[in-house]
Amino acid sequence: MSLLNQLFNRGILGAKCKTCLNLAISRIKLLQNKRDMQLKLMRKEIAQFLQAGQEAIARIRVEHVIREQNIWASYEILELFCEFVLARVPILDSQRECPSELREAVASIIFAAPRCSDVPDLLHVRNLFAAKYGKEFIAAASELRPDTSVNRTIIEKLSVSAPSPEVKLKVLKDIVHEYNVEWDSSKTEAEFSKKPEDLLNGPKQVSSGTTPSQVPPKHSPSNEAHPIMSAQRKGLECHQSPSPAATTSLLGQGGTTSSIKNDNTTSVNDLRNETRPQSSAVLERAHAAIAAAERATAAARAAAQLANIKFGTQKLEEQKS
Repeated sequence: MSLLNQLFNRGILGAKCKTCLNLAISRIKLLQNKRDMQLKLMRKEIAQFLQAGQEAIARIRVEHVIREQNIWASYEILELFCEFVLARVPILDSQRECPSELREAVASIIFAAPRCSDVPDLLHVRNLFAAKYGKEFIAAASELRPDTSVNRTIIEKLSVSAPSPEVKLKVLKDIVHEYNVEWDSSKTEAEFSKKPEDLLNGPKQVSSGTTPSQVPPKHSPSNEAHPIMSAQRKGLECHQSPSPAATTSLLGQGGTTSSIKNDNTTSVNDLRNETRPQSSAVLERAHAAIAAAERATAAARAAAQLANIKFGTQKLEEQKS
């Protein structure tokens, strides 16, 4: 009889599935009580932060509270599914395919088992289902394929996406109402309503306060790559003939420019007259220094000649002796 049961995939669950489901149910109840106490402490801390005016910390901590609440809610649903499957284990054991009325409970347990690391008994139940229904059935439930019927609340509560600003604001208001904290939510609402800026591309529009003249001009890559060509173009523009308006302005200012030139010539002549006596005095000092240097060189030469003469007479006296 055991061989026939193995051929038709019957009798594989049996007592093992019941044991694992009972352990999972008891463990889920313990975890719910533990998380319930943690949630109360976390909500109380957030109320204290809001009362102290530390809204930035409260906005961060509320995400942890939402995460713990979602896990607590998913555990509650999984507990019901485990009890439902536990009561129908004989039906699962007697049929080759998963019954339609148990399909949602079985698929939800398979999907939640690797995501609930605090309940390792669910992984044992998942392995038993894999031995009963095959790896394709397990993959379909784990990957959320269209032909599976995983509970939508389980999928939402066990997702790793960040909570929306509306959910965070709602939880903060519930905490404020629970602990009777006086809190103005306008600042937090404004913070949640801000859209994240695109840090890669920068702001897409220029603010209304800036004028077109304040916007920095765009430089063409050709001018930046060839600074010599740009300098030559500037030189050519400087040497071009002036415009008619410029010539008229120059003609109108001819009287003023001539008077400026006369004033400049007189000031230059005065400077020359002042610098002439200074330059003559410098030349005289230079000539006197040159004469002194020549006298010193002549005296040095005479001394050298006398020394040579004395040295020569000494040699002659030594040879005679």
